[in-house]
Amino acid sequence: MIAFAIVYIGSFDYFAVYGFPVYPFGYIPVLGFLVMAAQTIWRYHLVDIASAFTAKQVLNTMQGAVFVVDLQGKVRVVNPAACAMLGYQESELIDKIMTKFVSPPDQITRSAVSPAQDRAIHNHAMIWNSRDGRQIDVLVSASGVVDEHGIPLGLVYVAQDISEQKKAEAKIQHMAFYDTLTKLPNRNMLYDRLLKAIQTASGQGKPMALLLMDLDHFKEINDTLGHYQGDLLLKEMGSRLKSALFEPDTVARLGGDEFTVLLPRLAKVEDIHVVIQKLQDALRAPFMIDSQPVAVEASIGVAIYPDHGTNADVLLQRADVAMYMAKNSGSGYLIYDPKHDEHSPRRLALIGELRQAIDNEQLFLYYQPKISFKTHRVIGLEALVRWQHPEYGFVPPDQFILPAEQTGLIHPLTRWVLKTALSQSQVWRQAGLDLPVSVNLSARNLHDPELRGYLAELFKTTGGTPELLELEITESAIMADPQRALEVITRLRAMGIRFSLDDFGIGYSSLSYLKKLPVDTIKIDKSFVMDMAKDEDDVLIVLSTINLAHNLGLKVVAEGVELGKIWDQLANFGCDAAQGYYMSKPLPVDDLNRWLKESPWGIK
Repeated sequence: MIAFAIVYIGSFDYFAVYGFPVYPFGYIPVLGFLVMAAQTIWRYHLVDIASAFTAKQVLNTMQGAVFVVDLQGKVRVVNPAACAMLGYQESELIDKIMTKFVSPPDQITRSAVSPAQDRAIHNHAMIWNSRDGRQIDVLVSASGVVDEHGIPLGLVYVAQDISEQKKAEAKIQHMAFYDTLTKLPNRNMLYDRLLKAIQTASGQGKPMALLLMDLDHFKEINDTLGHYQGDLLLKEMGSRLKSALFEPDTVARLGGDEFTVLLPRLAKVEDIHVVIQKLQDALRAPFMIDSQPVAVEASIGVAIYPDHGTNADVLLQRADVAMYMAKNSGSGYLIYDPKHDEHSPRRLALIGELRQAIDNEQLFLYYQPKISFKTHRVIGLEALVRWQHPEYGFVPPDQFILPAEQTGLIHPLTRWVLKTALSQSQVWRQAGLDLPVSVNLSARNLHDPELRGYLAELFKTTGGTPELLELEITESAIMADPQRALEVITRLRAMGIRFSLDDFGIGYSSLSYLKKLPVDTIKIDKSFVMDMAKDEDDVLIVLSTINLAHNLGLKVVAEGVELGKIWDQLANFGCDAAQGYYMSKPLPVDDLNRWLKESPWGIK
């Protein structure tokens, strides 16, 4: 590929030309080289080469737009590429003032050096105006041309249209700061705006808030309706959230089903509750996806500047903590509280010490009886792990079980519980008490490939039997990966182990999965049972659940029975068994042994 430099010679009637190689990837890298070559040609008077090529032929071969301008700023020579770029005929450009085609006009005078200086400015970005009113991004090399005495003769411009390149750059820039699905700002843009908001807020002394929002059960929506429909829901979600707010508030999508709202100008902290109500109202109406109404709820975590942090990373992390707690508590939204922060120094220390606690007998089991409505006697026990820390004393389960699941320590913790419970079950069996023991499994346990082998070996070492072990799994653990859960439960069920579906009613399980799962029992969540005395809706939910389970051939255990009249209601509904403080709270082994002998609910 050959490009040509063109130089002005006095009257503009003749041109000296010189050929040189051009980079194969385009014209832009050699624009500056081209105009410098033009000056070199003039100095050495290589006019003899002009006999090989006419000026017109040279100009016609140029891919870049060439303009030769006299000292009055008038265009004297152009090539076809220049005409094509601006949309003019050659005759329409000749003798026109060059600044007519440049926006703003003074770019020309600023960009080109004085011809007397005999040097060029290369690769200077400009905007030129086409005949049809379009603005064209161009890359220009401009150089002054002088004669052998240093007298200025004019200017040479070589321009390359880089509009498409600019569009591509703009698209890349947009992709770097905006979500491609919802067109909302993405994490990068949010972080940038959060930094600016912190800087502004620190100068004004006013609060601002960061809200982190996560859709509840979005995976199930995706699995049921498909990812395409899920994407449509996310787009509509972003649109609704944005419509509920005003400038300068920012709604951003961080990824997946996670959205963020930045409120940089709160008049007072209490206003956050008003904003959250508006956001929840915006999501209240069902989303119409493929003509099907879909109800959507979101869990929201709130971090407030400067109360909960003074830099972007801390605010994001603490909003995430609050959101996670809101999701697990089902409260809709929570404002960050340090006592819930799983990343606090104490929480991190507890996780570091949990493995030692497992090995050093700091853990122990409490057992809560399950009572039959038919016999009014204990028919099984649920094993519940507790931790007596040597420094902190009694550590509530919610402070170490959830972090254990997140860090992978749930595997050794669950194995310790299984081993301890089965060993204790064998002790009771030797005393003549065949009491099935229930142990809770987490979602991670269902993905443990070694669980089945461990249980088989445990039955051998403890002397326990699979028939006296019941594994309790939650709806959320199953729905995290329904197919995987079904496979694992089926294999364990084949060993003779029974299964119970825990916390039924608060998850998003589908009846199709419920029919497939080889579970024996459904446990109604205590949130429905405890309020039966004052909430008719909960009464209907409990009754419907009992009837549904029985129609599927399943037993029903009601959790959270704390009043005699609730016990009576459940008995009338045909419930099979119950747990709760009305019969017995969770007890350590020694206290439970006495209860079994002395309680009217015990074994006589």
